Amino acid sequence: MTDTHNTSTLSTNTAAPKRTPLYQSHVDSDGKLVDFSGWELPIHYGSQIEEHEAVRTDAGMFDVSHMVVVDISGADAKAWLQKLLANDVAKLKTAGKALYSPMLNEQGGIIDDLIVYLMNEAETEYRIVSNAATRDKDLAQFNKVAEGFDISITERPELAMIAVQGPKAVEKLAKAKPSWSETLSGLKPFVGADLTNIEGTDWFVARTGYTGEDGVEVIMHGDDAPAFFDLLKDNGIKPAGLGARDTLRMEAGMNLYGHDMDEEISPYECNMGWTLALKDEREFVGRDALVSKRQQAKDDNTAMKQVGLLLTTRGVLREGMTVTINQGTDNEQTGIITSGTFSPSLKNSIAIARVPASLSDEDSVQVDLRGKGKFVDVRVVKLPFVRNGKQQFD
Repeated sequence: MTDTHNTSTLSTNTAAPKRTPLYQSHVDSDGKLVDFSGWELPIHYGSQIEEHEAVRTDAGMFDVSHMVVVDISGADAKAWLQKLLANDVAKLKTAGKALYSPMLNEQGGIIDDLIVYLMNEAETEYRIVSNAATRDKDLAQFNKVAEGFDISITERPELAMIAVQGPKAVEKLAKAKPSWSETLSGLKPFVGADLTNIEGTDWFVARTGYTGEDGVEVIMHGDDAPAFFDLLKDNGIKPAGLGARDTLRMEAGMNLYGHDMDEEISPYECNMGWTLALKDEREFVGRDALVSKRQQAKDDNTAMKQVGLLLTTRGVLREGMTVTINQGTDNEQTGIITSGTFSPSLKNSIAIARVPASLSDEDSVQVDLRGKGKFVDVRVVKLPFVRNGKQQFD
């Protein structure tokens, strides 16, 4: 699931920001706190680059307690989710299994992207983890679609969440929590496990993340979070902030809501077509509009797709910059950068861009870095840029 971590989206809300249960832990760890989507969170703890590198080569942890956890129960829980989501929860066959899905509006645009877990074999209990910045509209959509369904929707704001990420994340977590070793070793990607029998109520761990590295996300009661944070630190897991989280997810080619996707963008335009379960006749919110608009875009030759851009000269690619294809020719077309940054792993600037679907290997692609008509060539690459610590393109 994507999270809304991006330093360019720092909140302009004048209300006092909310604090997670780890606020004091961040202060004690010399975190530089900023107002992000209405939450006071660390952008770094001294060095964004060192935190990025820790996750790529060793282990780091992020406070993601601001994300929204909602528990769903009831006889119609499965049917409701099949109506709500573009991906199909019928794929979840065993308790703990997770599914990534967009939640669409009636026009086929993305209200949010989220992860849903099956919590029991009877298919009557599920857990949704979604983005903090979209909380209000997410909950509104949940309740709107719930009309006529026998379900209970319970937000869990008392819970905290820590993402432990990196090639040594699971190893170091198992050292910190030896009683978890067997559970951790048995977790496959996108599978979670209830830790109630080991730790007590509210503890849950899942092999998920937002960095392109191995690792887990751990949910617990907020009261337990500070001691867990300290235990992870004591076992060599480095605290990391919003800055590193954004460069890591960019290198991994992972979308950020409100930037690479939003309610005006269809899943096909942001590399999320693979999340759409369209093979059966299941009716979900936005399906008809989604299919119709996709066909219309093909007919009109206006279809768009998502690509990665690599700048091998000086400069930094930024969100909002125009991408020009075949600049100055009769076949000139344009796209837009939806996220851009400097990649600590590649030592060059990278971007995620939305461009015409007709773009081919023969086309030249340029970006006007300074808005003065001086176009610089950029290389188009298939996402991701980096995964499991390794460059993914030649």
